[in-house]
Amino acid sequence: MREAKTLVEVRGLKEYFDVNLGFLRTKPLKAVDDVSFSIRKGETLGLVGESGCGKTTVGRTILHLYKPTAGQVIYDGKEINSKESLREFRKKATMVFQDPYSSLNPRMTVSDIVAEPLDVHGLYKSKQERNDRVLELMGYVGLNSEHASRYAHEFSGGQRQRIGIARALAVNPEFIVCDEPVSALDVSIQAQVINMFDDLQDRLGLTYLFIAHDLLVVRHISDRIAVMYLGKMVELADANEIYTHPLHPYSRSLLSAVPLPDPKAARANKRIVLTGDIPSPLNAPSGCPFRTRCQYATAACADSMPPFEEVEKGHFVACHRVKEIG
Repeated sequence: MREAKTLVEVRGLKEYFDVNLGFLRTKPLKAVDDVSFSIRKGETLGLVGESGCGKTTVGRTILHLYKPTAGQVIYDGKEINSKESLREFRKKATMVFQDPYSSLNPRMTVSDIVAEPLDVHGLYKSKQERNDRVLELMGYVGLNSEHASRYAHEFSGGQRQRIGIARALAVNPEFIVCDEPVSALDVSIQAQVINMFDDLQDRLGLTYLFIAHDLLVVRHISDRIAVMYLGKMVELADANEIYTHPLHPYSRSLLSAVPLPDPKAARANKRIVLTGDIPSPLNAPSGCPFRTRCQYATAACADSMPPFEEVEKGHFVACHRVKEIG
């Protein structure tokens, strides 16, 4: 089987925010620091890590909602580096936001919310065509025509997220950044929304960057999984490979915390508890950012950041001691 072509490629992406320290002094907060990866057409890449590790910033910087400090975003072979290329990119790449309560305008009807991207890009010739497209999009996500004239506050969280997904689909995109799209929803609703993402991918040929906290959710929907820690990418591999054979000490700790449905397996599972707090990205440790909480850390880990390299086929890790602890 021929491998699918690369749709999105990120090279050396950096996103630094200047933090005001007072007395006209600023210091860069390195939210994303030299991150590189690619996403194949039709694939779902899961992006996981603790709160504050830079996952959401990666998604927003790829879409240029934040202007990248450095690095390249290449979409379908073309670098996004001009207003013209960004305008075209915005017709092919969209985002589903985390909070369905704050990402929808309370003064707009559902019909107008879903149609907003159509209005911005002028993607219809008549009012009838606009209305037909809105109803088609609402049908994709399980909403009916009666919902079109209502306002967002009249819906439950799951329904509001469906409205947000319909809006993301309006421009007929190829690539969607899903920024923790189920974390604000009840567990019973999460499964419905995840299954809907799967169905839409099959139906419309979509490619996802799926950002999440919940490792079980990520495993269910992702083809490959990337793990981030303090603005750096520390591991990237096939979803099953990450779960059965994690190589980075941080990935191992994350996966040891995943609850297991089988009581026997749960009792046998040894939880790897990390000591210490996550360092601030304002004062990140030298060398490997994980070294202050890693039981395998040596002096070499403080001297230099380990390269993010392929240690097995398709399995990338950033760890000086990966061969010893693997």
